[in-house]
Amino acid sequence: MVLFIASLVGIFKYNELPEKFNPYVQYKASLENKDIGDDDEIAILNISGTESYHVLFINSYNSINEIVEELKIAEAKLNYSTKKILEEHL
Repeated sequence: MVLFIASLVGIFKYNELPEKFNPYVQYKASLENKDIGDDDEIAILNISGTESYHVLFINSYNSINEIVEELKIAEAKLNYSTKKILEEHL
């Protein structure tokens, strides 16, 4: 199985999120039945080879391994620098 590479676009507070990512964030929030606060940190990942983004609500994870497992389901893996940056935010 070929895995897509997930690269960090940015980590934003919800109230500073660029508008083009809002539909992805709203969709993920509806899947998780999550209320989003203005100060919640949200990581946006670009999935290589697609026009898709993967949303991570930073405070929903206790370890980088939880993110790695979630991305495996989406047939994606973190690139090295993205993994290191996310580890600093957890």
